[in-house]
Amino acid sequence: MKDFKYVDYLWDEEKVKLFEDNQVDLFLYRSNILGADLRITNYGGGNTSCKTVELDPLTNDEVEVMWVKGSGGDIGTLTRSGIAGLYTKRLRDLKSVYKGLDEEDRMVGLFNHCIYDLDSKAPSIDTPLHGLLPFAHIDHLHPDALIAVAAAEDSEKVTKEIWGDTMGWVPWQRPGFDLGLQLEKCLEDNPGIRGIVLGSHGLFTWGDTSYECYMNSLEVIEMASEYIEQKINEKGSVFGGEKVTSLPENERKEKAVQIMPLLRGLCSSENRMIGHFSDNEVVMQFINSNDLERLAPMGTSCPDHFLRTKIQPLVLSLDKNEDLSNSDVVLKKLEPAFNAYREEYANYYNSCKKDNSPAIRDANPVIIIYPGVGMFSFAKNKQTTRVASEFYINAINVMRGAEAITSYTSLPRQEAFDIEYWLLEEAKLQRMPKEQPLSRKVALVTGAGGGIGKAIADKLAAEGANVVLTDIAEDRLIEANATYKSDVATYAVCDVTNTDSIAAAYKKAILEFGGVDIVVHSAGLAISKPIEETTDKDWNILQSILVKGQFDLAKQFSAIARQQKLGGDYIAIASKNGLVAGPNNVAYGTAKAAQQHMVRLLAAELAKDKVKVNTVNPDGVIVGSKIWEGDWAEGRAKANGITVEELPAFYAKRNLLNEIIYPEDIANGVFSLVAILDKSTGNIVNVDGGMANAFVR
Repeated sequence: MKDFKYVDYLWDEEKVKLFEDNQVDLFLYRSNILGADLRITNYGGGNTSCKTVELDPLTNDEVEVMWVKGSGGDIGTLTRSGIAGLYTKRLRDLKSVYKGLDEEDRMVGLFNHCIYDLDSKAPSIDTPLHGLLPFAHIDHLHPDALIAVAAAEDSEKVTKEIWGDTMGWVPWQRPGFDLGLQLEKCLEDNPGIRGIVLGSHGLFTWGDTSYECYMNSLEVIEMASEYIEQKINEKGSVFGGEKVTSLPENERKEKAVQIMPLLRGLCSSENRMIGHFSDNEVVMQFINSNDLERLAPMGTSCPDHFLRTKIQPLVLSLDKNEDLSNSDVVLKKLEPAFNAYREEYANYYNSCKKDNSPAIRDANPVIIIYPGVGMFSFAKNKQTTRVASEFYINAINVMRGAEAITSYTSLPRQEAFDIEYWLLEEAKLQRMPKEQPLSRKVALVTGAGGGIGKAIADKLAAEGANVVLTDIAEDRLIEANATYKSDVATYAVCDVTNTDSIAAAYKKAILEFGGVDIVVHSAGLAISKPIEETTDKDWNILQSILVKGQFDLAKQFSAIARQQKLGGDYIAIASKNGLVAGPNNVAYGTAKAAQQHMVRLLAAELAKDKVKVNTVNPDGVIVGSKIWEGDWAEGRAKANGITVEELPAFYAKRNLLNEIIYPEDIANGVFSLVAILDKSTGNIVNVDGGMANAFVR
């Protein structure tokens, strides 16, 4: 059976031949293609395993080893370094020391005593669920269709109706050693079954080979999907039908742009957050429905869902046609809803906490629903917030399916709390790497298609920021954007001489990341001519790009910063030429001087909003700089009586440190202002190797 309607068959026999029957490689391949279909399992969700016979390095005896996805991994991107290898017998021998549910956390520590492969990833809590079952290849997945069955009222009865006696069923239980024992018992009581449905949780399937396991998983998911669609067709509608009609797509996007900085500011009351917006068909069907008011507060069912989305979303009461143009008015309408959500979350924590529970975490919502407009998510970085959105879409699919089957049931609040504030989960959070200096921040950089602008974007991204690259040349932007990992960067074609073009770039930044924290105006060009050769066109284009462009960028950024109430940084890339008089430079030098003084004026005006405004002054950035690719280099060479080829050495010799200045040096100057000098504004940082005539004081 390869013709599936609801899942993708991705097994490629030509690729499989390359593995030469290596079972671990086949297990990793199976994992990756399962993880590639978000209907099967989402990022970080589920786990997979295989068992092989290996030689014990101490005894040289043949032993069975289980290879399983390690803690915190993702099956879609799983590699050899992300799995744990354990002696199967030792893992099963732990049954003799297990004394009950109070021992679950201790058992996780004992998994390390079962390690076969010393390069193993830390074993996850789900390890015994694989180890106590006898099959060579096992998949534990979280398909929307299966969780819908698992979360439906009368789930056990529904399981039998779909698969007859070929599937087992176990009620909800928190993952751990005892759940592994329950799976083992289910198999003993139902020999010959092809898998097990875990109540409110997910699916276990298996096979003698990696391919048989893969096919078994797909067939079981397909059967559940077909059953659900049949039930939906019988009912004729989902979620009780439509209550609110969606705005047209362009209006939804415009509303999202208007409200996201406000939402981001409110969600960042404890920690700054990055945003994501979704308005696809699945989302809109749910958030516009009559059943939204009933289903949303119930919360999600699968632990993988609510660990990333919080137990329930915040549903806004704003009308879809609400006038969002006055931020202060809208903010006053939003604040009570956020305060109520935080209070409800605190009550949830206080009513469920135990003596050894970790301290309450950020009480702000992760998922925010605006009927008629779309769904917003906010988390610590773009990947996390995008994944949270994807998981809530999974939760929507689960509710859709469960409601079609019978009715949706969610986990009791205490059970949800015990997962969310599990000491093992807290320990995992504490092991997370320290966040980078610019993590949780969004930077928009003009002139980022190459040269200094690209170097600045590279530096900010390397230090944890999300970056929005802008330039007038789309081909350069596409090439530049391709150098970043996904979820780090986006780009917008932007002509800084055009106010509307600047607005469009900011809109792109807001829709992608929720707002903007750092703006670096690096776009520019240089014209070096004697005054008698300098035309009105030369003068106007320099003023338009360098000065008016800086003004428009700052004006629009200041409005966003006031909405977010998170402060920010505005950096102008000016030049030594704004401080030092030289020949053949009247138009360029005047424009750069205007940039520098505008920075001082903006610093004085925007300080009330905690926006720092500073200047970085390069000089002699010849290698890798866009402005030195054309006439400017010839003009400066002529003015100094040398050849173009001699320029780098010439400029290095004339500074006090005798150093060549590179784009990366300018990027370091920007980084120091936005990440280190947190109480400096209105300043000029010269990155020129030391030019005495350019000293500010």
